[in-house]
Amino acid sequence: MGDCGEDVNANLVSHVTGDSQLDKAIWQWITWDKNPKTRAQIEELVKEGKKTELRERLCCRMTFGTSGLRAAMGAGFSLINDLTVIQSTQGMYRYLEKCFPDLKRRGFVIGYDTRGQAAISCSSERLAKLAAAVLLSKGVPVYLFSTYVPTPFVPYAVKQMKATAGVMITASHNPKQDNGYKVYWENGSQITSPHDKEILKCIEESVEPWDGSWNENIADGSPLRSDPLDEICKSYMEDLKVICFHRDLNAKTSLRFVHTAFHGVGHDYVQLAFKAFGFAPPIPVQEQKDPDPDFSTVRCPNPEEGESVLELALRLAEKEGARVVLATDPDADRLAVAEQYENGRWKVFTGNELAALLGWWLLACWKEKHPDAADIKRVHMLATTVSSKILQTIAQQEGFHFVETLPGFKWIGNRIKELMDNGNEVLFAFEESIGFMCGTSVLDKDGVSAAVVMAEMAAYLETRNLTLSQQLSKIYETYGFHISKTSYLICQHLPTIKRIFDRLRNFGGEREYPRSCGGYSIVHTRDVTTGYDSSQPGQKCVLPVTKNSQMVTFTFQNGCVATLRTSGTEPKIKYYAELRAAPGQSDPACLKEELQKLIHVLVEEFLEPDKNKLIRRSV
Repeated sequence: MGDCGEDVNANLVSHVTGDSQLDKAIWQWITWDKNPKTRAQIEELVKEGKKTELRERLCCRMTFGTSGLRAAMGAGFSLINDLTVIQSTQGMYRYLEKCFPDLKRRGFVIGYDTRGQAAISCSSERLAKLAAAVLLSKGVPVYLFSTYVPTPFVPYAVKQMKATAGVMITASHNPKQDNGYKVYWENGSQITSPHDKEILKCIEESVEPWDGSWNENIADGSPLRSDPLDEICKSYMEDLKVICFHRDLNAKTSLRFVHTAFHGVGHDYVQLAFKAFGFAPPIPVQEQKDPDPDFSTVRCPNPEEGESVLELALRLAEKEGARVVLATDPDADRLAVAEQYENGRWKVFTGNELAALLGWWLLACWKEKHPDAADIKRVHMLATTVSSKILQTIAQQEGFHFVETLPGFKWIGNRIKELMDNGNEVLFAFEESIGFMCGTSVLDKDGVSAAVVMAEMAAYLETRNLTLSQQLSKIYETYGFHISKTSYLICQHLPTIKRIFDRLRNFGGEREYPRSCGGYSIVHTRDVTTGYDSSQPGQKCVLPVTKNSQMVTFTFQNGCVATLRTSGTEPKIKYYAELRAAPGQSDPACLKEELQKLIHVLVEEFLEPDKNKLIRRSV
């Protein structure tokens, strides 16, 4: 690997002894990292003799989760920084070389959000330029956006430009210290296996920066770099009109909307989407409309957290007489919605409730344009397995197809591409964590399109003297109440998480899953981590096995389905539970009470929060 370099580097390495792997990793870092601020972080840890932290930072690498590579920004091979983005892109290049003989004709798309940490000179824009430098130095054309864009613009651009792949530098709604590297394949969907594993292999084989990889300014003058912003924005907004069904009504509506961009990228693009649908512009939350990597007005940049983080938007809506609030997360791929009741209180819809509304709406609009009932047999809607089964119930009654996937839009997007390639029509897909795909222009969740579709639905319902909440009740009265609850507990200690799930797999003895929980009988158990499903022939799981993540689902005798799983992007153990009732049956208040009782015993008996020192979600 060549000489050690400066004497100071060799002297620093000598301070750490007795661990050859760590010594090598330290040497590599201080030799390869040209960012003086992140290099100084490692040098300081070496001087202080902090071996444990050095091992955590340097002796393991990021792996692809449900949304690509994601970690805190900072020095080390396990974190997001200049060097790891360069290494990741070098690995991408090596893999793309193998897959695409026409790589240097078709090119690669790169987008970025507005995250950053000034203390270490790390920003999404800088990371995007370094990724571009790696590819441009190898003669690959790069479509690098000239400014921040919503995450959905990258998969959209990959398809529009017929590129081989694309990367979005974002950590979406994660805490401000995080960033990420989200990869899309030529089909416009996030990568799944085997691509993720093969890319990681290529990264491992390409860790030393190449000549030119650190030249972040190469994009400014390279003839191989082009800016797709205007073309993609114009085309995206035009394609959006395909799912606009009441443009004249939108132009006339008296309904007013407030939009918050949550200090992220969404403001300009939601404004343009409203214009494309014929609406007056939504009222922006001024304090949150411009990018701010510190997310200074919210305790966390995740609109899924509900009313506590929507405070500014709700107060503005009250002041402006706007009944509906739309909140896109920082990279604008997810959407939260709130509506004011007549008594002045607010309802913040869950992801499952919004999916019921959007699924109903897109089906109703499709049926207006397709009077032949036979056409519905080629219609599909999709949801992840931890999401509400409301679409499945509607499908059973209306005659279209419902498809279930593993958690994460990478599974949904690729399944949709397969369905479309076989001549099927997909109207809608969702995951309960407020991720929605309306139409198929983007094969990923998209908060911009979801926001304007929700606005059109609300405007239409207004002409029928209905609110969103009232329409949701009508949906449940027609198809049966689906009462669901989703939450999480925080666990930073990986061995604890493993111990919790190992206990569930050996609850009544070796390889015996629980048969009951707090008096509630369990009739079926599915474990996609091991591939076990007691409800299937041969007890083999139908969904793909995912050995690198934990997910166990219990079906109870009372009809409740509950899932415990680890998050693919954050240190959380999530739980999802839903009770379904037949149309016209059961009091929703009783269902909620029953569900809450079951969730309580599920969490206390199966997760043992106090014993395992789990941090409960603060509301």
